[in-house]
Amino acid sequence: MKYIFVTGGVISGLGKGTTAASLGRVLVSRGYKVTAIKIDPYLNTDAGTMNPFEHGEVFVLEDGGEVDLDLGTYERFLDTNLTSDHNITTGKIYLRVISKERKGAYLGKTVQIIPHVTNEIKREIARVAENSGADIALVELGGTVGDIESMPFLEAVRQMRMELDSSSSRSCLFIHTTLVPEVGSVGEQKTKPTQHSVKELRAIGIDPDMIVARAERDIEEDIKAKISLFCSVPVEAVISAPNLQSIYGIPMLLERQGMADYVLKKFSLPPGEPDLSDWKAFYAKLTDPKYSVRIAIVGKYTELSDAYISHIEAFHHVTAATSCRVQTTFVESEEIERKGADAILSEMDAILVPGGFGHRGIEGKIAAAGYARVNNKPYLGVCLGFQCALIEYSRNVLGMKDANSTEFNPDTKYPVIDLLPEQKGVNDKGGTMRLGAHKIILDRESIAGRLYGSESVMERHRHRYEVNPETIADLTSSGIRFTGHSDNGRRMEVAELPTADYFVGSQFHPEFKSRPQRPSPLHLGLVRAALKQKYGITF
Repeated sequence: MKYIFVTGGVISGLGKGTTAASLGRVLVSRGYKVTAIKIDPYLNTDAGTMNPFEHGEVFVLEDGGEVDLDLGTYERFLDTNLTSDHNITTGKIYLRVISKERKGAYLGKTVQIIPHVTNEIKREIARVAENSGADIALVELGGTVGDIESMPFLEAVRQMRMELDSSSSRSCLFIHTTLVPEVGSVGEQKTKPTQHSVKELRAIGIDPDMIVARAERDIEEDIKAKISLFCSVPVEAVISAPNLQSIYGIPMLLERQGMADYVLKKFSLPPGEPDLSDWKAFYAKLTDPKYSVRIAIVGKYTELSDAYISHIEAFHHVTAATSCRVQTTFVESEEIERKGADAILSEMDAILVPGGFGHRGIEGKIAAAGYARVNNKPYLGVCLGFQCALIEYSRNVLGMKDANSTEFNPDTKYPVIDLLPEQKGVNDKGGTMRLGAHKIILDRESIAGRLYGSESVMERHRHRYEVNPETIADLTSSGIRFTGHSDNGRRMEVAELPTADYFVGSQFHPEFKSRPQRPSPLHLGLVRAALKQKYGITF
């Protein structure tokens, strides 16, 4: 097993995950099997309870793991399905160590950060990497060098290099991502932040093998030479990472600079023959579309675009598939409550209402669904957006003025959305959550069935409340079609309004499994419907 450890310096948010994922894509193109591990130095055991305003989207994996959004980047770039084990947190590590201590596993020894916590970190990294069956494991260390929370992880990977590298063979490689800012009116690129960041890393005992220099534009050759000199890495190991039109162009950027060649040479592995032709074709279509549509994302966490990053990426995948640029506009659902849906949504070509939790902004989401239905505006409701569409329909078509979800009004006269009988009485809220991939049976003659081209699919979930079985008959008798359900028939998964050009809701999250060459079918259907209405284009 070969390990590539990716660290970051100067500031957070430099794109360590995107850099690592792009390198992984290039290595895959060389014929290597690559896996990814994300280390997050927070005490939460997972990302499930984190506020999207603070941490961005909670990404859900096949096995139900609620993880950092960077794992979504890895899945999209590597075209793979990861597990919750691929997200290692301080909380997970400490929980294991304390549990072992309580069971007497340390034989009366004083339990310390070194060696007990660091040994647990090393074991976990090696276990996940080896179980993946990959040739190379990319390990991203969250945070920045110098953060107190990251110290045990940096010490652990330092020890891994000592233990795994031999005099004749390298098993560990360190890539440090850092910032090269421009200061002054002349736009001079400054290397001092990089020098200090590398100095901090060396103080821990880690010498970087490569430096990825993030900047507004290409790193100048003399600046590369300066970084090489002061940070003791070869010039060819200083990689320029300027801002691009799209992150999907980064694999080609790294390939042009010989990053994979350098890595494989360090590992004494055959260079292989790169084949990024499919990726290049995707990128060409993504960056040169012929048409454009405007889609409103009506949400509750719109101040931070990362809260809906999987939807944004799904639309990028759709852009390449349709030659139509999707211009997303974030609309705060509470703004609709104040100003009305017509004032905000009338200029949009389609509407997406994504998932969320809690009562705030719900009436705005319901109003957005109603505006789409009344005005035949292409609509996709995901998770809570699916439920809001059914609540709106019950209120304004069936005449159930009090219709609601018991999540928001436990005393509603018409609980269209409710806990199923088997969920009631469960005191642990986590025990009522439906997480991860579950089988869905589709009506092949429905919109969803045609888009998926299958009678059954596996899609990921993250919700607690369901369509109330007692309301299904009323909804279906008045026009709603439930065209997807769980394999036991108990849970409604897809709802459609046949009288509309495109009015679809899914209880699951199709955005989590969208890939560059395989866009989410329901997002694809939304954009196609908008294209048909705006340009008369049919597919």
